[in-house]
Amino acid sequence: MTGRGSEWQRWEPHIHAPGTVMNNQFTGPSAWQEYLSVLEAVTPAIETIAVTDYYVTETYERVLEHKKEGRLPSAKLIFPNVELRLDVAAKKGFVNIHLLVCPEEIDHLDQLRRFLARLSFRAFDDRFDCTREELIRLGKRTDTKIIDDGAALKAGATQFKVNFNELRDVYQEISWAKENMLVAVAGGSGDGTSGVRGAADQTIREEIEKFADIIFASNPAQRDFWLGEGKMVPAAIKSRFGGLKPCLHGSDAHKNDDVGEAHEDRFSWIKGGCTFDSLRQACIDPGGRAYIGPKPPATAMPSQVVDSIEITEADWLCTPRIELNPGLVTIIGARGSGKTALADMIAAGCDALPESLWSDDNDSISSSFLARAKQLIGDARVKLTWGGGDEVTRALNGSESDFATSYPRARYLSQRFVEDLCSSTQGPSDGLIAEIERVIFDAHDDDSKDGAINFRELCDRKIDRFRQTRERESESLAQVSQRIGEEHEKERLVPSLVRNLAVKSKLIDGYRADLSKLVIKESEAEIKRHGELTEAIQAKQTTIESFRNQRRSFETLQDEVTNMRASRAPEMLRETQSRIAHSGFSAEQWDEFLLDYKGPVDDKLPSYIKWVDQQVAKIKGAPVVPPEDKSALLTEDADLGAATLTELEYEIGRLEGLLKADKLVRDRFSALSKRIREEEREKEKLTKRLTDAQGAGERRKALHLERGEAYQNIFAAVLAEENALATLYGPLQQRLLASSGTLNKLRFSVYRVADAESWAGFAEENLLDRRTGQLKGRGTLKDIAASDLKPVWESGTAEEAKAAMDAFISDYHEALLSYAPVPREEEDAFRVWLGRFAQWLFSTDHLSVRYGISYDGVDITNLSPGTRGIVLLLLYLALDDGDDRPLIIDQPEENLDPKSVYDELVSLFLEAKCRRQVIMVTHNANLVINTDADQIILAEAGDHSESGLPKITYLAGGLEDKSTRKIVCDILEGGADAFQERARRLRVKLPR
Repeated sequence: MTGRGSEWQRWEPHIHAPGTVMNNQFTGPSAWQEYLSVLEAVTPAIETIAVTDYYVTETYERVLEHKKEGRLPSAKLIFPNVELRLDVAAKKGFVNIHLLVCPEEIDHLDQLRRFLARLSFRAFDDRFDCTREELIRLGKRTDTKIIDDGAALKAGATQFKVNFNELRDVYQEISWAKENMLVAVAGGSGDGTSGVRGAADQTIREEIEKFADIIFASNPAQRDFWLGEGKMVPAAIKSRFGGLKPCLHGSDAHKNDDVGEAHEDRFSWIKGGCTFDSLRQACIDPGGRAYIGPKPPATAMPSQVVDSIEITEADWLCTPRIELNPGLVTIIGARGSGKTALADMIAAGCDALPESLWSDDNDSISSSFLARAKQLIGDARVKLTWGGGDEVTRALNGSESDFATSYPRARYLSQRFVEDLCSSTQGPSDGLIAEIERVIFDAHDDDSKDGAINFRELCDRKIDRFRQTRERESESLAQVSQRIGEEHEKERLVPSLVRNLAVKSKLIDGYRADLSKLVIKESEAEIKRHGELTEAIQAKQTTIESFRNQRRSFETLQDEVTNMRASRAPEMLRETQSRIAHSGFSAEQWDEFLLDYKGPVDDKLPSYIKWVDQQVAKIKGAPVVPPEDKSALLTEDADLGAATLTELEYEIGRLEGLLKADKLVRDRFSALSKRIREEEREKEKLTKRLTDAQGAGERRKALHLERGEAYQNIFAAVLAEENALATLYGPLQQRLLASSGTLNKLRFSVYRVADAESWAGFAEENLLDRRTGQLKGRGTLKDIAASDLKPVWESGTAEEAKAAMDAFISDYHEALLSYAPVPREEEDAFRVWLGRFAQWLFSTDHLSVRYGISYDGVDITNLSPGTRGIVLLLLYLALDDGDDRPLIIDQPEENLDPKSVYDELVSLFLEAKCRRQVIMVTHNANLVINTDADQIILAEAGDHSESGLPKITYLAGGLEDKSTRKIVCDILEGGADAFQERARRLRVKLPR
């Protein structure tokens, strides 16, 4: 047992030889030499030959004689194929059936003849058995003119038809036949079962096909049908025909031109050694062990296959070199026999052994063999030869491992690795999530990856714009909410402003009444003029105040421009550059995106300030130089609106000095006049505030609409993020939906999560004082949020979310405001609270978009560690199509019951080994036998060597080898039962 295990070999299951009983076109004295020479020169070389003849085996025996003489060196197995004709009519004659006989027993020809002799043909009121002598007798009875035995044999064979029911009965009666013979039936339309077309013959056709182990057919549609990949599913094929069946195709050569040739190069390939057991294995696993085509089916890329491993400087290793199969390699053995040691050494040569396993505690049972034996390994080195010809050598003590820069050429799922990823009682580890995300990322093609190098980067690229939209809309919503609060406060102040304005008007009226009582005789005209001047002065002062407000705005704008250019615009550009990191722009190109003002604001703002100053100066006017005679500056009919403020103030002062009263009265008149002017200005301010407050209701309604739109836009961004995340899983999700079996149990999902409890809890703890009323009691708001808002937040549309919030506000807004912890009379404090309240009410921080993974309907967070291990293996074995490196696994069956191993893992390994090399350490019979492992390596540990390590021996072979099967049965619990159960499904008896 030092072989590479099961490898693809070309078989010729149906070829005639010179002297074949019927249609012999191998003619001439050198017929045999020419035949053998042609057969030896065939390419691809034929390594197994089934020599075919009708009812007899003489040509097979002649081929064996030539083989003993040194001919056919490439042929490692030659066995008889006895062709029979059934008494069932086909399109062109009768259905042909073949008996393929195992040649391993010395007396196999005697046993075969004994079997054939039990078959009979009745004619001429006589019985003729299927023996050479009886066939000759039949031929001579058919044509009495025939004298030559050879001609009579041919004539008898032409007439002899085997009754199908008799053939089946004899087969069932003779145990040797069931153990050493496989039955093949022609599947074509000429002399095969496809030619049995009559409705009355449908039953016999299906019975023949059910009885057969093999179908001789090269048509791809036939092969698909018998593998359950055509019109009928595998379960239906098994139920109706007894099992799936391999299709094989031979040249059926009756002349040298046809030897080894096949239409469209439809050659037969069997995976396994050149033994009859390989054919039995092909009957058990027709999809994995039999193939028709110019070349055997492609498996792993040669450059991604470890072809051999060689260990040097290791006195503890009795098998320094092992050749590895490119398919599924299973390593078995007793505990402590060196199974994991081989996996570790292969992983070390692939730079795939994690740093944690090199440096792990030597006493840890889950640490690597190399870590535990580091002090004893010495100078041992591993050399891996890859299928592409590369050779890599590494020290087994880890001294040459560079974990920071080396690229692992294999993926190693050690026991420790799987435990770390899957065994957490708190749910899946970050490592498992990272592996899931890696597989998802690898499922995307280069175009859809958009230049990202990992899942997180791809995820950010897919959803960044929506998150930014969400942030921008949230900022806008906060600002609108602040403005709504301000407008709400203004609206609330209308009654007090009306009252204050009434008070102010009454106060002014009182002052005016007081002023009227100071009427001075002979001064009525001056007093009237004084009132006119007072109104003109007040108008001028109001205009000046307006201009001064403008001036302050212009100065603020100047500060804003300076700050924008110096700080905000450069920072916004830096933020944009960080978000859009792959633009390829130069620094000069990015400068073009630096925000600036459209117009020449640096020049215009000073000019605006200068203009305001000019307007104020113009209203004030130049200082007045009083006339020496104190005469009036303004005539009685002068336009007071056109006069300057200084002129008006001079004129009013002049009039007050001309009043014909004593000084006390004049002073009181001047004070009252000034007070009235001041109160009128205050009244005008109150009037403007009232007008503004009275318009707050309409403005607030418009802002509510704007805030609703912003809230809806935030939800639209959340939904867009949800959809973008869903596209990340698109490639895998489609595959999962279309799959069946174990893979179909895995699901990826994207969903929204609304933490309504924390949303309501924040308000209850920080914003509301709920002692009485509609929302009295802790948790009431949480219950309302959970029932009214949470369902819409998590599954509704943006429009539905807005409608739900509108309804919530309509039902509870006033109640919520009534629970403010500060009284409304404290305007500043209440305004601050109202801003915080609005910011909370329309916040979306409690909303998040997440992705979930479930297996068989159970979320991954609730899966057992063993089932998480199945999810991990699903990722690597079934979904990780982008990774064609060897996959090395140490005991994947840990934490799984035997049924779960069969139900969940076997199909995964069957699929994975077709596209990548899989090397697996296992002690589970199902994972060796039912995965149809291509190579079994037995690890055995003996006495300790001088270095202190036990001496380890590795033996290798394939399941088609009896000695290998015996070892599997001896080592693995339930191995023998697993073999027989697997073979029983197709009635193929495997010799022990």
